[in-house]
Amino acid sequence: MSTEGTVSFEGEPRTGRHRMLALDAARGLAVIGMIAINTGPRGDDSPLELLYRVPYGRASLLFVLLGGIGLSLMTRRSRLQRAPLPWAGLLWAGLLWRCALLMLGGLALQSLDHGVSVILQIYALLILFSLPLLRASGRSLLVVSGLSAVAGPPLWILVQAQTDGGFDRDPVSATDQIGEILTGIVITGPYPLIVWAAPFVFGLWLGRQKLSEATISTRLLIWGAAAAVGARLLSPVLVAMFGEPTSHLDWQRLFSAVAHSQMPLWLISGTGSAVFVLGLCLKIHTWSHPLASPLVYLGQLALTAYIGHLLILALIVRPGPDTLAQGVLATASTVAALMIFAWLWRQRFSRGPFEVLLRTPTLRRTTR
Repeated sequence: MSTEGTVSFEGEPRTGRHRMLALDAARGLAVIGMIAINTGPRGDDSPLELLYRVPYGRASLLFVLLGGIGLSLMTRRSRLQRAPLPWAGLLWAGLLWRCALLMLGGLALQSLDHGVSVILQIYALLILFSLPLLRASGRSLLVVSGLSAVAGPPLWILVQAQTDGGFDRDPVSATDQIGEILTGIVITGPYPLIVWAAPFVFGLWLGRQKLSEATISTRLLIWGAAAAVGARLLSPVLVAMFGEPTSHLDWQRLFSAVAHSQMPLWLISGTGSAVFVLGLCLKIHTWSHPLASPLVYLGQLALTAYIGHLLILALIVRPGPDTLAQGVLATASTVAALMIFAWLWRQRFSRGPFEVLLRTPTLRRTTR
């Protein structure tokens, strides 16, 4: 879901339009990656399935990184013009509305039989967590992001150790108690805020950069690739030196780069991959071409597409797929259906059906 998929500002130059289309395209790629991983299957280690699972642990990080960028762009005017802070103005109410819908919607969607850990709940709390940071300096944002990446994983292990591994990382749903919901989203769930704040806050920082400049996109490509490859290669070296972890409570887990391990090397590598994809999308200057519009529109209707794929999984796909061929077919069919819907919808409407719900009239007046 786009925190700000197609926002535009009066008088924004053409380079600004290209930036937004590139962000939409990157968000569309993140949606496709999540659809592939959520559809499955998983479990086979054949070369083809390993290739199919490349987005695992990367697409969701790209999605969250783009969410931070979107929030940064959406609140840009308030920050640059030194307007009242969000909690002193109408923007605060709009963001609270957005968070409430994402939270309630995510909890409700988690109850469906799709077998997916819904990401909307952590998305909502990440926005709330970031509100005090909207006026923070760029250096402060990098410090917070770094602290989350470095201190979040040890804290995650420490909590597990103190509870004897008592939490099972299951996603929370509407049937859980409020305390369980908050604990699950912040620490014990599949997307713990103490760890996932890192890519989101880093996205806040990226949103302040001149992403339309060629030098910036080049740096994103270089540094993103270096982080993605470097952290991944460092992991087996450290494991060889210090040994394999023997349990979820073992501090040697900190050397793991396994996807969704919540460990620093995976976080750095996966976020590096996300930054690389973002830089690549910014380098491409043909997103306004009609042939690219299905991907761009899919990114602009990211929330609708995300909800749509959960419904398709729950009502049509599950309990399958059982083979890689079935998974590829189901993924391709789902993506094609959602792209067609997004293209048809955007011929008449500027906002997706669920995106409209996030954009209250109050929020629109504040951000233009």
